[in-house]
Amino acid sequence: MRPEDKPRPLDRDPQQLHHDVIRPVEGRALDVGTAVAVKGVDARPTSYVGPRLLVSKSIDFDGAVEVLQAVARKLGWEVVPEPENPAFARLKHGVRTVRIELASDQAATLPDAWTLLQQTRAQFGVRNVVGVALDHVVASGPVRPNPIEVPHPIEVPHPIEVPHPIEVPHPSSMYGLPGQGGRQPIAYVGPDLPRVLDTEVVGRRPVVAMMDTGCGQHPWLDGIVDTSVTLDDFPIGYVDPSTAPDAGGDSDLLDGLIDPYSGHGTFIAGMVRQGCPDADLIAWRVVPAAGPLVETDWINALAQVLELVRRHVDGEPGGRAIDVLSLSMGYYHETPGDELFDPTLREIIAEFGRLGTVVVCSAGNDATSRECFPAAFAPWSDGKGGIPAETDRLPVVSVGALNPNLQTDALFSNAGPWVRAWVPGTALVSTMPALEGGLLPVARSTAYGRVRECIDPDDFRGGFAVWSGTSFSAPLLAGRLASVLADSMLGGDVDESRAGRVARGWAAIQKMTDIAP
Repeated sequence: MRPEDKPRPLDRDPQQLHHDVIRPVEGRALDVGTAVAVKGVDARPTSYVGPRLLVSKSIDFDGAVEVLQAVARKLGWEVVPEPENPAFARLKHGVRTVRIELASDQAATLPDAWTLLQQTRAQFGVRNVVGVALDHVVASGPVRPNPIEVPHPIEVPHPIEVPHPIEVPHPSSMYGLPGQGGRQPIAYVGPDLPRVLDTEVVGRRPVVAMMDTGCGQHPWLDGIVDTSVTLDDFPIGYVDPSTAPDAGGDSDLLDGLIDPYSGHGTFIAGMVRQGCPDADLIAWRVVPAAGPLVETDWINALAQVLELVRRHVDGEPGGRAIDVLSLSMGYYHETPGDELFDPTLREIIAEFGRLGTVVVCSAGNDATSRECFPAAFAPWSDGKGGIPAETDRLPVVSVGALNPNLQTDALFSNAGPWVRAWVPGTALVSTMPALEGGLLPVARSTAYGRVRECIDPDDFRGGFAVWSGTSFSAPLLAGRLASVLADSMLGGDVDESRAGRVARGWAAIQKMTDIAP
């Protein structure tokens, strides 16, 4: 068989993050070809914070630190526990962190989390290190939002030349072009979405929560999306308005262009609203405008949201009802198929299900079958992975993207037995904040006292846009699930017990997907 005739693996690794993207968080790429290896650990590429490790709250923190310090001393390093944020200190779930530093009296190689983790596994045994993990970088390689976009900026090569050999970009990249599904302004001329009046609601509205870039102002969303929800007055995610992507916050770039994720959370909120006009929405900003998010912040924010739900279900003060949680992000774990997989995120996601909150996750846009988490926690259709579906716990619902014809899968969408639902995710229309970037229309003139010009490619003051990605499939399905819940919740008493919430969630899941307990 010729090499070109051999079938290519469908679970190929996504392209690794550029060093400029991960540099702000001391990020590094795990190259399994050159990284420290340990027998029995079959690792795959990922990106992580170089000098930091996570320690799950499910294990003894002091004991883990003692073991890590013993190994680090032999490498000329020190392991220093980082102070725990008071916002997370009392939470049952979540992670703590340790920083790896050079010992003061030695010269050694640059401290590295993967090296220390592997050396600890080698000396103390693989099973004794479960619960200690890399702090993955939350960006386009590991945990990340999933919009399809064209690399920035679009330009003609300099000097002017024809590349050799002449080639066509990968077909999936077409989805990122304006006119092909990439982010672009659009004029929506239809009516606002109808909504049942509050005075007509006998029970309560279903609540859909979103963790993304936040939510900007928009007539469709004002008064419907709550961006102020906290836990015990501690904020969840980022709250500095000067860095909010959906409120015009900018990164440190001086090119005048809108950040790649600007409007992402507002677009997602509009997708939920279209799926269920009668739902109440909560939005938290966990994706920063400048620099990638790291797993530590993401997991601890999830733990805060989980505590809100638990308090509501248990009737304690300070809780909030959340019926559906939409997550348009995911990461590729370096050891997903064995006992080394970090239990922290898995347990948080599973606990949402026990409390009756449906977690809906985007599958990812890397055109691979490699498991993207937390979407891959969905019960696999072949029964070989994920968190098993059980009658007393709601499953994760993983979502891939369909093309506008509603018949075929988008070429960019991840796929595999762990993707359990398919809804539109390409060339979707939704809400955008009134952003206006530095790009200008290619032509402008004046006639009869009126300005004439081509479409300005980054002027979203009209409030609507077209965009593509499994990022937007997930909230659409989240809204549709909420719409099923609304049928029973709006007009009658709402059972807020664990059993009642789980039964109600299962009824919606079985109506909208093929997942069954």
